[in-house]
Amino acid sequence: MSAMPMRRTWLRSEAFLLAVLVVEIAIFSRTGTQFFSGTNAMEILRLSVEIGLLAVVMTPVVLTGGIDLSVGSLLGLCAVCFGKLWRDGGMPWPAAAGLSLIVGLTAGGLNAALITRLRLPPLIVTLGSLSLFRGLAEALTRGVDNFTGFPPDFLAWGQGYLGGVVPAQAPLWLGVAVGMTLLVHNTVFGRALRAIGHSPEGARHAGIAVERCTAVVYLLSGLAAALAALVYVARVGQAKADAGTGYELLAITAVVLGGTSIFGGTGSVIGTLLGVAALAVLRNGLQLSDQPGELAGILTGALLLVVLTAEVVFKKFSARRRGSSTLPASNSPSNPASS
Repeated sequence: MSAMPMRRTWLRSEAFLLAVLVVEIAIFSRTGTQFFSGTNAMEILRLSVEIGLLAVVMTPVVLTGGIDLSVGSLLGLCAVCFGKLWRDGGMPWPAAAGLSLIVGLTAGGLNAALITRLRLPPLIVTLGSLSLFRGLAEALTRGVDNFTGFPPDFLAWGQGYLGGVVPAQAPLWLGVAVGMTLLVHNTVFGRALRAIGHSPEGARHAGIAVERCTAVVYLLSGLAAALAALVYVARVGQAKADAGTGYELLAITAVVLGGTSIFGGTGSVIGTLLGVAALAVLRNGLQLSDQPGELAGILTGALLLVVLTAEVVFKKFSARRRGSSTLPASNSPSNPASS
């Protein structure tokens, strides 16, 4: 696929999400209490950071044609590790946070090794590690332990506001989003990820280190899950084994809504950011409109199914159009080859 059709796909998805955001804002501004306000906008930003971190780093994973179902359970494991190292291990919270990041990186390395060394399908590997990481988190806490009472300077990282307005975690979120945008769209590495997504064997013949590039994106995914765990614990003030439950599905939904093909090769970090925004506004708006919490899950799932179905239909329609446009040229009587 050429760069121009891929760009048209991104723009189409981004335009769709912008329209969804406009509709959401218009509806919830009328139905939600204090929805259309600067304070609520900052609250939406604060509550979307963890999902956003997982989603933007999930984008290059999906670009390679892979997937990481373990990020939500890894978030829970890293949160528990942080709490245990700080409370039971007596470590200062910066040291505990650093070791928790290493746990996330190591877990990402496990996924990477199984996928690249043993050539196991990413879906199966990360489905297994999803259960593994959640089980480890429950074993460490015996299913009931809850770590609380964290130092105020740590909690300020997730509950404080810069200048009394901007959430304290926003600069971190912005830095990761900008970094991933540059990595995916402005580097040779980003182009290699798309080539791998389109055809791993073709990428190998082109001299791309497929295994190495694939391993890097799973390592980044594990690191992002650990970073999201620290933000989560700082925001809610506690660490439990069930932290991050369902976050992997929200992250994947944001990625796919943003126009990244679940089949790999095509995608945009900007689209993912819009997908995160659409989901965050939907959940916040429904809450302020006093709607049932289950409705957010229903609408999110329906939106994802519509987008996936539309992608498959569009691919078949495009292939059919290309086939019909080449047929007349080969069968035309005026074609010198047919005379």
